[in-house]
Amino acid sequence: MNDDFENETPEAGESFAELFESYSAGMNENIQVGDRIRGRIISIGTNSVFVDTGTKVDGVVEKSELLDEDGQLPLVEGDELDLYVVVADESEIRLSKAISGIGGLNMLRDAWEQRIPVEGKVVAAIKGGFQVEVIKRRAFCPISQMDLTYVDDPEVYVGQTFPFIIKRFEERGRNIVISRRDILQKELEVSRKAFMEQLNEDAVFDGTVVRIMPFGAFVTLAPGVDGLVHISELSWSRLDTPEQAVKVGDRLQVKVLGIKDGDKPGTKKISLSVKQAMGDPWADAPNRVRVGDKLMGKVTRCANFGAFVELFPGIEGLVHISEMSYTRRVMRPEDVVTPGDEIMVMVKEFDLDRKRVSLSIKDAEGDPWADIEEKFKPGRTVPGRVEKKEGFGIFVNLAPGITGLLPKSKIAASERAAEIEAFKPGAAITVTIDGINARERKISLGTGDIADDQGWQEFSGGTTDSLGSLGDQLKKALSQQKKGG
Repeated sequence: MNDDFENETPEAGESFAELFESYSAGMNENIQVGDRIRGRIISIGTNSVFVDTGTKVDGVVEKSELLDEDGQLPLVEGDELDLYVVVADESEIRLSKAISGIGGLNMLRDAWEQRIPVEGKVVAAIKGGFQVEVIKRRAFCPISQMDLTYVDDPEVYVGQTFPFIIKRFEERGRNIVISRRDILQKELEVSRKAFMEQLNEDAVFDGTVVRIMPFGAFVTLAPGVDGLVHISELSWSRLDTPEQAVKVGDRLQVKVLGIKDGDKPGTKKISLSVKQAMGDPWADAPNRVRVGDKLMGKVTRCANFGAFVELFPGIEGLVHISEMSYTRRVMRPEDVVTPGDEIMVMVKEFDLDRKRVSLSIKDAEGDPWADIEEKFKPGRTVPGRVEKKEGFGIFVNLAPGITGLLPKSKIAASERAAEIEAFKPGAAITVTIDGINARERKISLGTGDIADDQGWQEFSGGTTDSLGSLGDQLKKALSQQKKGG
C-alpha cells in the first residue's frame, strides 16, 4: 500500500465522505431508468444534444431523434424537452423520446426488463384492444390499457403514435403485450404530486365539473385532482338540486375551503366553494338595491308571515303579508305567490348591517286609491259587484282594490229594496257614487233612485246622461201615475 496515499488528508479537514457528499449535492437521486423528465437544452453538438437533468450529470439524447420530417432540428439552446431515461449511472444519463426505429429482440427485451418506454404506432382496432407496431414488430394493447378513462371510440386512436411500456414479452417476441395506461398513470402521479404541493386553503383555482350528485358537484382542479363543491356552496342562491347551478363540462372558479386525508392511504378530500370564490354579494348591494327601486325578483320560499324574494344571487328580501295586495285581504302568502314565481317588487327598506331588505308587491303594482277622485266622481253611476253583505249595508267592489259601501238606510229608502236585498255575493249591481273620502279610503254609494238622483244633481249642479237615467225613468213613471189618478 502506498504510504503517501494512506497518509494524505483532505484539505481543511474534510473527509472523503464529506467530499463525496459535496459532489453528490444537488443530484436527483430519484432519476431512474424509465422515468420521464423535463430538461433544458444546454448544448447542441454534431450528433448529440445535451440536456440539464437537474443533477451533476448532464443528459444526452441522439440528435437524430429530435429531427423533424425535413431532417431539421427545430430546437435551440434553452428549449425544454420531455424525455425518457434509458440509461442512468454515476457517469452517464442517456435520454430518448422513446425507444423506436429498427431494433432487434435484444432491444425489446431490454426495454421490457428495464421498463423503458417504446414508441408504437396504433395500426388497427381489433377485438379486445389494438394492434400496435413497435420497432417493426406487432404488439397487442388491451383496450383497458390504452388510456386512463374508458375508451368510447377506439378508432380515434388508430394512426396515432404513443409511448408504451412492455408488459409481456414471450415466445421470442411473438407475443408482446404493451400498455400506455401505465405511462399515463405515472405521469399523472407526478403531476398530481406537484399540484398537491402547491395546494392550500383559501387558494382559488379554475376547474371543470366532471360529475354531479344530489349533494353537490365534483370539480377537477388538475389531472388526477378532484374536489367536491357541496350544493350549499354552489351558489349564493338557494338551490333544490345542483343542476340548477351547474352542468357537466362547466368551467368554474372555485375556492379551496379545506383539505383532509381521504379514506384510502395517500388520498385527500378537498372541499371547494364556488360562491366564496365570487365574493360576498352584499358588498356591492348598496349599488344595486336602493329604497324606492322597482326590481324583478324570484320567490324562493313562503312563510306564515310573508314570502322571500331573491333580487340578485345571494340577496333576498322579505315581502310581508301586509305588503302583498291593495286589492284583497291576504290570509296566506301562497294565495298570491308560489316559489319560483318571477314578480315585480318595490324596495321599502334596506339595512346593510343586518343584511335585510323589506319589499312590497302592492307598492310595485301601484295604489288603486292614488287617483280615486279622477276615476270616480260623486254623482256618477257605475257598475259593480256585491262583495259581501253586512247588517249595516252591502259592500260593493267597483274595481280591483276599490270597494264602497251601500248603506242599509239607502237600501231601505229605495223602491228596489227587495231586489237589492236579494242580491248574492258576486251579483252585478249598478250604484251611484255619493261621496269619496280618499284619506280614509271610503266611498259612500247610493241606489240610483229619485232621492239619490236629486241629491247628487244638487251636489253636481246639473243632470247626467249616464246610466243614472234610472232616476228620470222613475220620475216619468210617477208623473204618468198621477195623471191616471
